[in-house]
Amino acid sequence: MQSHRELDVWKVSMDLAREVYFLARLMPKQEEFRLTGQMLRAAVSIAANIAEGHARATRKDYAHFISIAKGSASEFETLVLIARDTDLLAGDATDPSLRRRSEWQRC
Repeated sequence: MQSHRELDVWKVSMDLAREVYFLARLMPKQEEFRLTGQMLRAAVSIAANIAEGHARATRKDYAHFISIAKGSASEFETLVLIARDTDLLAGDATDPSLRRRSEWQRC
């Protein structure tokens, strides 16, 4: 594979990042620099680390960045669940992102 853009896992992570920007618009304004910002950073980190790892010279480096992406995916899931469980986001709003996160994990 020549480019990270060809990786299914990267494509799904990009879809997830776009969905999180939609969720961010639903969050209360007072959460902008708290939970909302953390959710956005975690989701963007997934795709960014996959791309960076793919560009590295060794499999060991790639594995390291995939590990970081997995951590960011778990962080993202936790933050979305907190937002849902504290009624900052409705369950029907969070369900697509949580499903996409599960889809990412299967890639």
